[in-house]
Amino acid sequence: MRPPARPDLRRAPGARGRRRFPSLSSKYSGGSRRSGDGGQRPPITLAALLSLALLTPAQAQEGTAAAASAAAEALRAAEAQLAAAEGSTDRIAALTQTVQAYEEGLGALREGLRRAAIRQQALEAELDASSGEITELLAMLERMGRAPAPLLLLHPSGPLGTAQAGMMVSELTPALQREVEALKARLAEVEELRLLQANAAHTLEEGLQGAQAARAGLSAAISERTDLPRRFIEDPVATALLIASTDTLDGFAAGLGQVIDSELSTPAPETAATGALPLPVEGQIIRRFGDPDAAGIARPGIILATAPRALVTAPAAATVRFRGPLLDYGNVVILEPSPGVLFVLAGLGEVFGQAGQIIPAGEPVGIMGGTPPAADAILTDVAQGLGATRPETLYVEVREGETPVDPSAWFALGPG
Repeated sequence: MRPPARPDLRRAPGARGRRRFPSLSSKYSGGSRRSGDGGQRPPITLAALLSLALLTPAQAQEGTAAAASAAAEALRAAEAQLAAAEGSTDRIAALTQTVQAYEEGLGALREGLRRAAIRQQALEAELDASSGEITELLAMLERMGRAPAPLLLLHPSGPLGTAQAGMMVSELTPALQREVEALKARLAEVEELRLLQANAAHTLEEGLQGAQAARAGLSAAISERTDLPRRFIEDPVATALLIASTDTLDGFAAGLGQVIDSELSTPAPETAATGALPLPVEGQIIRRFGDPDAAGIARPGIILATAPRALVTAPAAATVRFRGPLLDYGNVVILEPSPGVLFVLAGLGEVFGQAGQIIPAGEPVGIMGGTPPAADAILTDVAQGLGATRPETLYVEVREGETPVDPSAWFALGPG
C-alpha cells in the first residue's frame, strides 16, 4: 500500500516567517530530522508555516486592501493632474479638479486604511481565539513530520489494522491540508494588511503636500482672474457702512441693494429650485432646517460638518453679492443664483472672488478653515478604527425675497 499523501507544507522561495505565537514556535523548533530515505529534512514547525504568510492569496488582493491600494493610485493620479494643471489653458478649472481629486483620494485612502485596520484586528483576534486549535494542528503536523514514511504504514494489530489506519490517515490528511490552507490564507491577509499600513505613511504625506500645493495654486490663480463677467460694481464704503449698521443676517441681506455703485447690462443667472443642486462642500449634514443648536436656537438653514481645508464651490451659476467677514458668522459668501434668491454660505476660512462677479457652477468660492491632520495622526486614528474627522462647519441658508426657506427645495440633501 502506498503511504497517504501528507499536507503540502513546502516553504515558498524567499518567504519569511512572522511569529504570531512565540511560545508555539519555540515549542516546535529544533534541529533537523532524518527522513526515511536517510536525507536531511527540517522539522515541520510553526516558523515554517508562518513563512508562507507572504504567499498572498486572492482574498488578500480584494476588499479592504484593494480599496486602500486603489485610493493610493488615485492620489498618484492627482499628483500627475497637478503637474498638468500648470500648463492648462484654464488653470482654475484644472486646479479645482485637482484639489477635488486630492480630497477624494485622501478620503478614500483614509477609509481604506481604517477598514484594513479593523480587518487586521478581527483576523488577529480570530487567530488568538483559535490558538488552542492551532497548537493541536501544529503538534499533529510535527508528529507526522518526524515519522519516516514507512513507519506510517505499521500497526501493532497486523495487516488489517495497518489497512484500517491507512484509510483513516488518508481521510484525515485532506482535512489537515484544508486547515493548513485556511491558516495560510489568514496569515497572508494579516501580513498584507500590515504591509499596506506600513507603506501608507509616505503616500499620505505626499498626498497631503500635493493637496496643499494645489490649494495654494488655485488661490493664486483666482486672485489673478479677470475674465469673469460682472453684474454690478460694488461700493466698498456702502458695504462697510451696511456691515457696521446691522446686527443680524436678515438686516444685512435686506440691505444688500445699497452696496451697488453701478449696475451693468450683464444678464443675471436664473436657476430653478429643483431640489437637485449639489451641496457646496463635501461633508455630513449635522443639523437640518429648523433644528435647534446646542444653545437651543433654531436656525433657518443647515449645518455641514467638513474636513479642514475642504474646497467650497458654487452649487449653480450665480452672482457674487458679498464675500468677507460678517457679524459672528466668520467669512461669508452670499450668492444670487436667481433674481431675489440668495445662498448664504458662512464659516469659511478663505473666500474667493469679488462682489458683482458672475461665476459658473462649480467655481471655487472659498476654502474651509482648520489644519489638516499630519500623516502620523491619520495613521494613529485609523489604527484605532476611527473614520475621517470633520471638525469644520459650514452654515448654508437659502433666502427667497426676505424669507429663509428650507434648503431641501434647492439642494439634494438626502434622507434625514
